[in-house]
Parts: sequence; C-alpha cells; structure tokens
Amino acid sequence: MGSSQRGKIYFEKGDIVIIHDDFLTTSIIPPNSIDLIVTSPPYNVDINYNSFKDDIPYEKYLEFSEKWLEKAYLVSKPDGRMCLNIPLDKNKGGQQSVYADIVTIAKRVGWKYHSTIIWNEQNISKRTAWGSWLSASAPFVIAPVEVIVVLYKERWKKISGSGKSDISKEEFIEWTNGVWNFMGESKKRIGHPAPFPVELPKRCIKLFSFVGDTVLDPFLGSGSTLIACVLTNRKGIGVEIDKNYCELAKNRLIKEAQINQLKLEIDKGSKING
Repeated sequence: MGSSQRGKIYFEKGDIVIIHDDFLTTSIIPPNSIDLIVTSPPYNVDINYNSFKDDIPYEKYLEFSEKWLEKAYLVSKPDGRMCLNIPLDKNKGGQQSVYADIVTIAKRVGWKYHSTIIWNEQNISKRTAWGSWLSASAPFVIAPVEVIVVLYKERWKKISGSGKSDISKEEFIEWTNGVWNFMGESKKRIGHPAPFPVELPKRCIKLFSFVGDTVLDPFLGSGSTLIACVLTNRKGIGVEIDKNYCELAKNRLIKEAQINQLKLEIDKGSKING
C-alpha cells in the first residue's frame, strides 16, 4: 500500500480498517478480494447526511447506484456475496419502486439474484401520510418494512475461506426464514440520520460468510457493520466519505465493540499459547 493510499486509512486495529475515501474512486481495495458486502447505501429520501447530498433527482440516484454496484462487483471474489439493505419503495416526493429498480440495475451490472429478506423494523413512527383520508380518490399505501437483497457474483456455492461457520442451529432456522423481526436503531443514540442496528450485519455475516472472511461496507456511516465484524471474528473494511462519520464509527468500535480491549486479550492469549 503506497503512502498516498496509507494516508486515507482513518483507523486500523487488528483486522478492522476504516478508510476515509469515496468508494467510487478509492484504489485501496484490490479486485476480487471481498467475501461479503453488507451495506445500506445513502437513500434518496431527503435524509440530511453531513456531506452527502441525499435529495438528488431519482434518475441521478439510479446512476449513482449503478456506479457503486459496478465497483462492488469488481472488488468481490468470484464466490463473493452482497447483502444490500434498501427501502422497498419511496413515497415522499413521488412514488418510486426503489427495490425493483435497484435489483434490475444490479443484475444489469452482473450481479446474480439469490433472495430477498424482508426486515420488519417494528418501531414505525405514527403515520401521518394517508393521502385521501377514508376515500378511494388517492390513498397512500406505505409498507413499514425495508428489504435486504441477497446477491452473488459468479456462483452461489461458497468454496473460498476457512469453511468454518459459527451460526447456531436456532439462528440458522430463524434467519433462513426471510422475514426478520427486530427493532431499528435510534438516530439520536447513534448520532447518524440513518443507522442500522448491529443485529442486521451480524445476521448477514454469520449466515453468508465463514469465520475469518473479509467483509466490506462501502458506505460505513455509523460503523454498525464493523462492530458486527469484531463480534463475529471477521476481517472488516469500511469506506466512508464523511470524516465525521469515520470518527463516529471509530468511537463506536472502541466503546461498543471494545476493540482495543478485545484485541489486547486476543494478543495476550496468542502470546501465552504461542
């Protein structure tokens, strides 16, 4: 890794790396090197991110989606997979079939479709957008769910990696049911406008990757994916364009994943055993 690339490493501890860079242009991640991508890309739903303009026209959002999906395809291994958390649809500012459009683009780029998990967040705020109240003239139907699209690069059967799974029988039975019921994450608690709970990447990582695999989140945000990597003994790479969110993710790794303490204990243990 050259010195200019090294300068974009914001935080590195053991097998966990935060890269402060634009995923579309970063050259730090080699082609064919990622086992699993778990991410929630910026939504085109007028969320106020620090430095990412997230109220772009829908067509531009789809163009952006195609670019990053191409880059994600490039860096994934031939048996690489992706778990893509996106809205089912968009209602604010005009109805759009986000899920259908993104899946179509992903397949055009080269990704193959495996399945879709419906995430029932269970903490839906009080509805206000009814459209035409008690009238058939123009009602709004809004599903209080998000989706996790499961895609793969060339083949579904995974042959690279350690071959070691750490998922329990109970978890496997529950998580292979394609409707997941768990709470969303508090924006206020995390300090990010659209954080996803650690439970989401944790399930994706344990279900779709082996212990020791390399997991990438190209839109790291508040860092939930890297916390899940620490807790499940995966190598984790997070790319984040906004420096404030890099700092937020670093602080969460130290506080919630206790990354300094965990790595210290692991290093001590290996020295004693070695």
